[in-house]
Amino acid sequence: MRSNKTLDLCLIALFTAVIAIVSQFNIPLPGGVPMTLQTFIIPVAGIVLGSKRGFTSALIYVLLGAVGMPVFTGLKGGLGSVLGVTGGFIISFPFIAFAAGLFDELAVKFSHDKDGVQRSITYYGIVLLGIILGNLVNYGIGTVWFMAMTHNSLGAALAGCVIPFIPTTILKNVLILVLGPALKHTLYQAHLINVASAA
Repeated sequence: MRSNKTLDLCLIALFTAVIAIVSQFNIPLPGGVPMTLQTFIIPVAGIVLGSKRGFTSALIYVLLGAVGMPVFTGLKGGLGSVLGVTGGFIISFPFIAFAAGLFDELAVKFSHDKDGVQRSITYYGIVLLGIILGNLVNYGIGTVWFMAMTHNSLGAALAGCVIPFIPTTILKNVLILVLGPALKHTLYQAHLINVASAA
């Protein structure tokens, strides 16, 4: 039991570090909200680790940034980043991981092979719903927060925070759907996770 808990802690810490590293890759956009890979790696963490551990990993990442660790995009950290105009997007990160992990767990219950590999259209469809739900939570919280902080209209907020990111979000969703299950299977084969009890 202790070894399982230790492994869980190691996996959570590992993915927290990976999120912090991947978060440094970003493309500035005119609206002031950069396109980052945070919303790519965080759902992957949820799929691989499961809803609870994925949520925990993303939450630790947010908390580390909030206390000043330079883990956010551009090596930024501190409450100023969390409470700034893009703070809503950051706050939503744990829920993105939870949604992806939860729907992956639901998908596994409906369709999985003996070796833990999910290949059916049903599986991928359910996981995609979880990823899209995470997108909606991210955009919803982030946009409302942006409006509150900048006093912009909904139209202006959508133009700056949502519309420019739709094409890249679609691309990232496809990559998440490919990488997440593949990485989970790799760790499963290495006996580092148990697909049946990934939660």
